[in-house]
Amino acid sequence: MKKLTALLASAALTLSLSGAGQAVANTLPSTINWTIPFGVGGGTDVWARFVSPHLDKYLPDSPTLVIKNVPGGGSITGTNLFYNRARSDGSDIIGTSASTLYPYMLGDQRVRYDFNKWTAILASPTGGVVYIQPDLGVKSAADLAKLKDTPMPFAAQGPTQLELPVMMALDMLGFNLKPVFGMKSRGEGRLAFERGEAKVDFQTTSAYLASVKDLEQQGKAVPLFSLGILNGDGKVVRDPAFPDIPTFQEVYKEYKGEEPSGPEYEVYFKFFAAGFAFQKVLFIPTDVPAAVYDSYISAVEKMVKDPDFNKEAVEQIGPYENITGRAAEQYISDAVNMSPERQQWVKDWLQTKFNVSVN
Repeated sequence: MKKLTALLASAALTLSLSGAGQAVANTLPSTINWTIPFGVGGGTDVWARFVSPHLDKYLPDSPTLVIKNVPGGGSITGTNLFYNRARSDGSDIIGTSASTLYPYMLGDQRVRYDFNKWTAILASPTGGVVYIQPDLGVKSAADLAKLKDTPMPFAAQGPTQLELPVMMALDMLGFNLKPVFGMKSRGEGRLAFERGEAKVDFQTTSAYLASVKDLEQQGKAVPLFSLGILNGDGKVVRDPAFPDIPTFQEVYKEYKGEEPSGPEYEVYFKFFAAGFAFQKVLFIPTDVPAAVYDSYISAVEKMVKDPDFNKEAVEQIGPYENITGRAAEQYISDAVNMSPERQQWVKDWLQTKFNVSVN
C-alpha cells in the first residue's frame, strides 16, 4: 500500500502547481444535488448533513447544496441512478459508504456504477469496536479458548455490507459465528445484542460512543477488539477514540502466537481499508471541467483546515484525519479494485461459511 504521507504530499504539490492561494473562479451551478443512496437518519445521511454547511462555506458563491436521499438495494439503487443520470457540470455529487463499495468490489451483478468514472475528493475514516456478552466469561484474548465451539449469533445487515470484514476477523479467531442477516441497520443489531439474542456485535465509532459505552460501563458489554486505524505508513495502529482497546491484529497475535497472514487476512485488510479507512466518500464525475474540479478541491482543502469543522468533526465522526484530493482519489482506487483471484476467494468463503452466493 502506498504511504499516506507520500500521497498527501503529492496532493499538496498538485494544488500548488494548479495555483493554490489564488481565488477560484465561480464555475459551479447555483444548485448542487448531493445524492445519498441511503435513507434519512442513517450514518451516511448524518455525515453528509454535517459536512454540507461546512463545504458550502468554501464553495464559490455558496451554492445551495440539496441532499437527495435515494435508498434501496443497500445503496445500489441510488448509486446506479446517479451513475446513469449525473451531469458533469458540477451540479451532481454523491456520497457513498462501505455498503456501496463492497458490492462493487465483489462484482455484484446488480452494480451498474463504475468508480473509475468518478473522482474522490473527500474521504472520512471511521473506527469500530467488536464486543461480546459478559456471560461468555471472556475478558481478553487470553480467554478466547473458552469460546471454542460456542455458537455465536450475530445480528447483521447483510453478507456484503459493513459487517463483512468483521465476520472475517471473527472467523480468523475461530468463532463459531452464526450471522442472522436482514437487520435494517447496525442499530437494530445492537438492540438484538441488548436483548441477549446476539452474543457478539460491533458498532462504528460514533454509534459505540453514543450507545454502547454506557453498556460497557454497566458491565453489559465486553469490548473484545477495535478495528484500529491506518497510520501514515499504511499500518494498523490503535484507534485514538479507543486507545485502551487492542486492535484485531493485537488480539490475534496474543491468541494465536503469530501475526495474521494468508489469503483471508489479505482480503480482510482490503475490505477493512475500503470500509473503514475510507468509510464515507464524496465523489464527483471524473469528466467535470478542470475549473469545476479545482473549485471542489479548493473547498474541501480549506474545509478540513477549518478549526470549527475539525472541532465538530471529532464529535460527529471521531478523531480521524479526513483525506482529500489526489490522496483520496489514489487510495480509493487502490482499495476498491480487486484482483479476480481475491474476488473469487471471498465469494467462495461466503458460500462455504454462510451458504451465501454473490453473483
